[in-house]
Amino acid sequence: MTETKVPDDLRYTKTHEWVRIEGDLVTVGITDHAQSQLTDIVYVDLPSAGKAVAKGASVLVLESVKTVSDVYAPADGTVESSNADLKAQPGLVNSDPYGRGWLFRLKLAAPLDPGTLLTPAAYRDVERAG
Repeated sequence: MTETKVPDDLRYTKTHEWVRIEGDLVTVGITDHAQSQLTDIVYVDLPSAGKAVAKGASVLVLESVKTVSDVYAPADGTVESSNADLKAQPGLVNSDPYGRGWLFRLKLAAPLDPGTLLTPAAYRDVERAG
């Protein structure tokens, strides 16, 4: 198994989402650790653009051969877009979780302080803890 390259510009949640902050827009996906725990993703229930979400609320559901798992909003906002490629290729979440397997983009309701999210080092501690 090859090791997944993790971009340096990401922050993380304790629920295993990664977040890339780009002004008032954030891109969200699940971590390599999360996708490996879920195993093969077979379906992604993508949110519609315009859907309002609250921090900590479920935005979408991932179905794998093993289980069903929610993906949560890292902040309050509105779904700007979702990754339409996942309709035909849900396995991108497994094969390229930090690239082509991104899940949705969220337009923030208020600026997001990166300090409210985990740094890469802090997230590694969460991974090790289980």
